[in-house]
Amino acid sequence: MLSRLMSGSSRSLEREYSCTVRLLDDSEYTCTIQRDAKGQYLFDLLCHHLNLLEKDYFGIRFVDPDKQRHWLEFTKSVVKQLRSQPPFTMCFRVKFYPADPAALKEEITRYLVFLQIKRDLYHGRLLCKTSDAALLAAYILQAEIGDYDPGKHPEGYSSKFQFFPKHSEKLERKIAEIHRTELSGQTPATSELNFLRKAQTLETYGVDPHPCKDVSGNAAFLAFTPFGFVVLQGNKRVHFIKWNEVTKLKFEGKTFYLYEKKIILTYFAPTPEACKHLWKCGIENQAFYKLEKSSQVRTVSSSNLFFKGSRFRYSGRVAKEVMESSAQIKREPPEIHRAGMVPSRSCPSITHGPRLSSVPRTRRRAVHISIMEGLESLRDSAHSTPVRSSSHGDTFLPHVRSSRADSNERVAVIADEAYSPADSMLPTPVAEHSLELMLLSRQINGATCSIEEEKESEASTPTAADVEALGGELRALCQGHGRPEEQVNKFVLSVLRLLLVTMGLLFVLLLLLIILTESDLDIAFFRDIRQTPEFEQFHYQYFCPLRRWFACKIRSVVSLLIDT
Repeated sequence: MLSRLMSGSSRSLEREYSCTVRLLDDSEYTCTIQRDAKGQYLFDLLCHHLNLLEKDYFGIRFVDPDKQRHWLEFTKSVVKQLRSQPPFTMCFRVKFYPADPAALKEEITRYLVFLQIKRDLYHGRLLCKTSDAALLAAYILQAEIGDYDPGKHPEGYSSKFQFFPKHSEKLERKIAEIHRTELSGQTPATSELNFLRKAQTLETYGVDPHPCKDVSGNAAFLAFTPFGFVVLQGNKRVHFIKWNEVTKLKFEGKTFYLYEKKIILTYFAPTPEACKHLWKCGIENQAFYKLEKSSQVRTVSSSNLFFKGSRFRYSGRVAKEVMESSAQIKREPPEIHRAGMVPSRSCPSITHGPRLSSVPRTRRRAVHISIMEGLESLRDSAHSTPVRSSSHGDTFLPHVRSSRADSNERVAVIADEAYSPADSMLPTPVAEHSLELMLLSRQINGATCSIEEEKESEASTPTAADVEALGGELRALCQGHGRPEEQVNKFVLSVLRLLLVTMGLLFVLLLLLIILTESDLDIAFFRDIRQTPEFEQFHYQYFCPLRRWFACKIRSVVSLLIDT
């Protein structure tokens, strides 16, 4: 029997699982791992495949069965973290954006960061003003198709490529003009370096947005950058707190707290899981960018004094150690296989159909959209915001109100339009009619739909009454966070938990006192208690009968076991 159990357990440990990791250039890396393989093992395999040494800036992201995104923890088992059925699918992404990407030691690292920021630009995470957007897109063109050639690049050639979620003909002409007149002669490496230098100066550089609500119910995006904590609302950055000014990060349920020297910022995430992910990202980013040595990293708890909460510890190196280690790299630069940009018919994973700004709204559903757009949305959901919480218009959301700037904050305009990175993503369903709500919100915002979404919507096209009803549901979902009643309920629950814990502790102490008093310990304190008439009454009327009853029950159980 024992040998059979051991052989069964050894077979389960030796079982192999297939893992597919989608890389930044949209290629895929497939491998097999053992059941007990740690995240570090998979990450090292991936970095060896990419010939990457400056790997501390990167991570592996996945989405759990509840549609919540996570970063793979390298000290824990891969299989236990994913909680889904194999084969496993994950994404290789930049986790910690370099404070100065141009200062990276190796060109392969800069190229991978370039691919990540290019994705950020396309999916709306890197939002900027029109002039900056044109220059960034021109750098991408120069890096991936080379110098302007009249024979190869006819009039309107830049319109065949999609750099942003939406753009106009005017912006396309500006991109082509910069590419044609200002960037001639730049090699791909030089264009990528210039692209990184320009992107680094933008307010939304390094932003991995987390959709939340403030205490007034207004939509906001929280993010952690190389320089500090950022809150984006509308087209403005309303809060910026440097890492050395952040004193504490905490969460409870769906509520996230950030403690600064003078203020406490409170925001509400869509779900408790999203709030915990936000908290863990904040802990990791603060440790990576703020600390001098990884030995200074401490385990952080989200609990209060009396309640057990989540505990988390950042397990990697910090930014200063990574830079020092990079300076010691001495090897021949590895060969880089760049994926060139081609028109959408040949490579739909890079270009995603024609621009929509020039297509009438009534005909947008008839526009040919690449099938890869739906796949790309699903694929990049591991790096996207899990729940849609903002829109271009203000049909359902209240107007964003700028916060009063503190002495350490500065309200900055980040772009010409509102920050809404979820427009090119598939959001997490948040209600029973999540698909209809998603399609309705996208139609209101003028955003594109994937092929899968269009098939679902054509099967059941909502009527005007349905649209009104769904609009009411969406309005309720958008305004359902951060009400004063919720704050009162949370306070009452906290007080009740405190009372329950206090009563439990008192009960345990009383039992311990009774046991010690009834024991044979010869201590003056217990002798004095035993001599009191109250104790003698308790001893003869309650304790002795209860002890005889327990002894009788135990003897009967023992005799029953012996007979059987």
